Amino acid sequence: MFGLNKKDTTFLLIVIGLTLFTPILMQPFAEGSGLAQFNGGYPDLMQKVAIFGIFAVGFNILFGLTGYLSFGHAAFLGIGSYSAVWMFKLLTMNVIPGILLAMVVSGIFAAAIGYVSLRRSGIYFSILTLAFAQMCYKMAYSVLTPLTNGETGLQLALDDPRILDRAVEGSSLPVTNIFGLPMNSTYKLEVMNHVFTFSVGFYFCAVIAILAFYIAIRLFRSPFGMMLRAVKSNQHRMNYTGLDPKPYTLAAFVISGMYAGLAGGLLAAMDPLAGADRMLWTASGEVVIMTILGGAGTLMGPVLGAGVIKYLENIFSKINETVLHSWFHWLPDGIEDVVVWIFARFTGEGWHLTLGVTFMLVVTFLPGGLVEGLKRIRDRVQNGKKKRDKYDDPDPDHQPAPSKHVV
Repeated sequence: MFGLNKKDTTFLLIVIGLTLFTPILMQPFAEGSGLAQFNGGYPDLMQKVAIFGIFAVGFNILFGLTGYLSFGHAAFLGIGSYSAVWMFKLLTMNVIPGILLAMVVSGIFAAAIGYVSLRRSGIYFSILTLAFAQMCYKMAYSVLTPLTNGETGLQLALDDPRILDRAVEGSSLPVTNIFGLPMNSTYKLEVMNHVFTFSVGFYFCAVIAILAFYIAIRLFRSPFGMMLRAVKSNQHRMNYTGLDPKPYTLAAFVISGMYAGLAGGLLAAMDPLAGADRMLWTASGEVVIMTILGGAGTLMGPVLGAGVIKYLENIFSKINETVLHSWFHWLPDGIEDVVVWIFARFTGEGWHLTLGVTFMLVVTFLPGGLVEGLKRIRDRVQNGKKKRDKYDDPDPDHQPAPSKHVV
């Protein structure tokens, strides 16, 4: 099915099911309860999880398969955002042309940057990609101000041409849409004190994410993916067999850059604003952490990593000292202040410390990322079941039964 074997097809169907039911799965606690703070079923967070999942999956095609660690992938994220916003300003607010342009322009930049950077490997490749990303950031911030609007960022304006949308006039800025359906449209369903929000923007991003994930599966299972694994394993042996690894690594770099451009275009589709801050080295480092945290070289790992990080960012950053005082009000005053002060270092503006501790623990105890942790849990459950079955089996050695005595 879908050109995949039975195992991969089952895996893809599970991913599709989890994605479609995300608004319900991320809203487990009733509104008004003390745990409602940890609900994540609102459009902004769900869209970020889908978009950065695409970003991380694309980065994993390069890093997970070839072993080339890029510190400059945020450049393609920013280029994709700028390209999409320009399409919104000049042609139409329909997101499809903007996303396509974002992928094409990002792919062109990835081909140029990759052609130069891939002449080196290891740390030298990483530093080259970081240098190119910083160059793109500085150019977007100051040199290319007519195209990027500098530090203010590229935004929509009422006097934009929008050739295909010229007939649509109004006193307010238009919103992005998918063939007339506004991306910010939502439908809320209230069931037993749970409010589930179904957003057009999220489901559009979710469908794109599923398609991107499907393409990644095909790449991983294809002969091209095997060549990329050979590059990661030993390039010298590839050269001895007469195979040149450079075209394969450049193709992986371009595909990865197009994934990043797609994510940037989706960010612009959700919020038609493009700024140079999306090209910062911290954004490149974030996708590296997502991939390693989830499990580099695995299919589901980058998506898990993106979900965990974006959840921590959006949930833990909202927990301020007022919320903490409401949690620990039952403690004596002096002890309450100390406990709140300690927890405040890991929440609110200090949520990065929680991320750092989580990343440190995962790298130390789960070198394979969260995917390795899930596999360990599965193996423990299966081994425990086997032991119970063996214990319950009246004849664990399966000895033949003695023949009955015939009189």
